[in-house]
Amino acid sequence: MASRRLLLQAAAAGALSLALPGCTRVDLSAEANGGSLLDRLRQKGEVRVGFANEAPYSFINSEAELTGEAAEVAKVVFSRLGVPNLVPIPSEFGSLIAGLKVGLFDVIAAGMSILPKRCKQVLFTNPDFIAPAAFLVPKGNPKGIKTFAEVAQQNLRMGVLIGATEKDYAIANGVAENRITAYQNQPSGLEAVVTDRVDAFSLTAISLRDVLGKNPGAPLEVTTPFVPEVDGKPQFTSGGFAFLPDQTNAVAAFNKELADLKQSGELLRILRPFGFTEAEMTDMTSQQLCAAPEA
Repeated sequence: MASRRLLLQAAAAGALSLALPGCTRVDLSAEANGGSLLDRLRQKGEVRVGFANEAPYSFINSEAELTGEAAEVAKVVFSRLGVPNLVPIPSEFGSLIAGLKVGLFDVIAAGMSILPKRCKQVLFTNPDFIAPAAFLVPKGNPKGIKTFAEVAQQNLRMGVLIGATEKDYAIANGVAENRITAYQNQPSGLEAVVTDRVDAFSLTAISLRDVLGKNPGAPLEVTTPFVPEVDGKPQFTSGGFAFLPDQTNAVAAFNKELADLKQSGELLRILRPFGFTEAEMTDMTSQQLCAAPEA
């Protein structure tokens, strides 16, 4: 599995380097009338899915198969839209939007938080989950960390995931940027806490529960989940799927199928094996999240 994953990552990295802005082989012009992506995907019978290999959202399992919350939702939705096959394209989380822009994939399926700054670059579907933040800390939480403000007050060292929104929330709450270290993946963040390179590693609570569950011997715990605030306003972390801004037809079709999954209760059944509960279900829209105050 490890060798296959490395090959996938190398292939994606090579593709990205070949498809940087300015590459004449990539058509970056916007399509009129809501775009024709869905028609093209139906003709091909497949959709290229960008993901960051981050459990529990989208990752390659021990059978070298793409799975996870976002991956499984994508499989169901695209199948109902007449696109039966998913082609996984791995990427670092921080490079996903760039990869989408240059045509490496057709959609980002990585549990990506819907944020105003990202809404300026891509077109999000409505969210399929909401997830509060938390910290991975040494057992007993010796520093008593509950919020980003407390990290700032104690001038603590904090780890985040590369490209993740927790860094923005932390800085907005007074954490010095030079006290924040970005890691490529969750296991690296966990190891940083274990080896005392950071005092806490911040991510969504569900992501932290997942990585800790896979490392049962680690002397760590996940703090009580919380909704971050910036200037007194809550910052909801809700994940969705991202398309190019001109593909409004594809997003509208995706949203319709997603709404049906929510209404029937099937969405929760799909997400439950990955640690999601009724508490992570949401009726918020991408419009609401894109219009939220920026961190």
